[in-house]
Amino acid sequence: MTFQITILGSGSASPTLHSFPSAQVVTLGNEYYLIDCGEGTQYRLMEQHIRPGRLKGIFISHLHGDHYFGLFGLLTSLSLGQRTDELLLFGPKGLNDILTEIFRHSDTRLSYLLTFHAIDAEKPSVIYENTLFTVQTLPLLHRVPCTGFLFREKTGNRKLRKEKILPAMNHEHLRLLKEGQDIYKADGTLLYAVEDFTNPPSPPRSYAYCSDTIFQEALVPYIKEVDCLYHEATFREDQAARATKTYHSTARQAALIAKACGAGRLLIGHLSSRYSESGPSLDEARAVFPETHLASEGETFDLPSRPR
Repeated sequence: MTFQITILGSGSASPTLHSFPSAQVVTLGNEYYLIDCGEGTQYRLMEQHIRPGRLKGIFISHLHGDHYFGLFGLLTSLSLGQRTDELLLFGPKGLNDILTEIFRHSDTRLSYLLTFHAIDAEKPSVIYENTLFTVQTLPLLHRVPCTGFLFREKTGNRKLRKEKILPAMNHEHLRLLKEGQDIYKADGTLLYAVEDFTNPPSPPRSYAYCSDTIFQEALVPYIKEVDCLYHEATFREDQAARATKTYHSTARQAALIAKACGAGRLLIGHLSSRYSESGPSLDEARAVFPETHLASEGETFDLPSRPR
C-alpha cells in the first residue's frame, strides 16, 4: 500500500512570499486525507496535481487561523465542482459552529454530505478506522485545545511462500494460511503449519503529525518507534523562553522528542517568519537527531515497507 506525506504548507502564523500556512496530504492506498488547511491550500493542491474531489477526510488540529482559514473556500469549491461523496471532517467542537455560521450568512448549501466529528483534545482516542489503517489523536499542549494525529497502518496478511505451495492446497487453505491460521484435518491432526508456508507480514508503518505544541515529553509514549514524525519547530534554541511562553517548540526540542520516541525520521516545519533561512534550524535539530529533514513545501515523503 502506498503511504506518502505531501507537504502543501509548512509556514507559521505570519505569511511570507515563500511559505504557505500548515497543510499536508497523507496518501494511503488510493485515498487522500488532508491534515490542516491553512490559506492557499486549494492552490497547493492544484500545484501538486492532487484532485480535491478525491479527499476522503480532513483533520484540523486546532482553531488558530493558520491551520484552518483555507477550509471554507475548499469546502465550497468542492460543492461548486458538484461533489456528491460524503466528506469526513474531524476537528475541535467549535469548528462546527464556525462553519454553520459562515454557511448561514453566505447562504451556502453544499452538494454533498459533510459529516463532522468533534475531537476531544484531552485524551488520545481512535477517531477513524478502516480496513487498512487507524487515525488516533495525540494530546498536544498549546494556547487553545490542540491535537496531533497518528496514522497507523494495520498489520497485513502473511505472505505466501510460493515455492512451498502444494498442488493439494485449495483457495480456502491459502486464505487461512495468509490470515495466520494453521490448518487441521477432520481428526484434529495438523495438516499445514502456517510457519512452513508463509512469511510474516511487513511491520505496520506509522506517521505522527504534531503541531502546535510546547515541548512535552508526555507525548513520547504515544508515538514510540513511529516511522516518520512531523513536529513543529517554530523557534531556535536561543528563543527557548519565547517558545515556552507562546506554547511552541524549538528545533532542538523537536529533535529531542524524535530521539526519545525512536522515530525513524523527523520532519520539522512551522518555522517562524522571523527566520529568512531555514538552514540553522535544520542544523540545530540534526545535532540531536541526524535523520531530520525540512518539511519543504511541494515535497513528498514516502514511507516504504519495512523489512520483516
